[in-house]
Amino acid sequence: MAAPLLVFDLDGTLVDSAPDLLATLNTVLPRHGFAADHDPDLRDGIGHGARHLIEFALHRQNAAASDQQLDAMHRDFLDYYEANICVETRLYPGLLDLLDRFENAGWRFAVCTNKIEALSRLVLRKLGVAQRFEAVAGGDTFATRKPDPAHLLGAIAMARAVPDRALMVGDSRTDLDTARSAGVPVIGVSFGYTPVPMAELGPDLLLDSYDELRPEMAETLVAGRAQRPRRAMAAKRKPLAAVS
Repeated sequence: MAAPLLVFDLDGTLVDSAPDLLATLNTVLPRHGFAADHDPDLRDGIGHGARHLIEFALHRQNAAASDQQLDAMHRDFLDYYEANICVETRLYPGLLDLLDRFENAGWRFAVCTNKIEALSRLVLRKLGVAQRFEAVAGGDTFATRKPDPAHLLGAIAMARAVPDRALMVGDSRTDLDTARSAGVPVIGVSFGYTPVPMAELGPDLLLDSYDELRPEMAETLVAGRAQRPRRAMAAKRKPLAAVS
């Protein structure tokens, strides 16, 4: 039987990266003639990639930018963020102990995130946990990304696991919709980045802290997965030359 797999979202689930993402945003916006925005609600724009976060911030200002301007801001954002990726970013409390508990119980781990793969791997390396994950599927790893369920199923396949033995852990409606479309049980965390409280989204299990989750609880969710029809196929990884 295949080993069970926990698939984590990254920003707002594994790591609290909002301070560095928003610092990058507020560095880039003024460079391109737009106002910085220090409202904590900007966190709600995290989780769909850097370009979406820029567009989210501009929309809040009722500001418009051409595709050329957006392209330039996006490049600037990625360059600055890569150079300042873990200034304040931290693993969420209790995560390391959770990984130890689950690893001792025979579980393996993967990441499925809309952050580009290279930056996702860099964050994990900087925080000293890259070696804990069998696979990292970023927003540019496949031709599709969350909420397309093929992204999650592709991450599971990369980890040499099977959907019947997998769980998704996430902080947003996007994560829940992705997992449900893939027929994979989903654990929601209440401490991430979402404009709608996770409790209102109705995950299969709600966590306020990683200290709460035990392998036995996860096994119960996996055991109930047989009632969930799979409705998608795994995405195929892009050729290396196509990954950017």
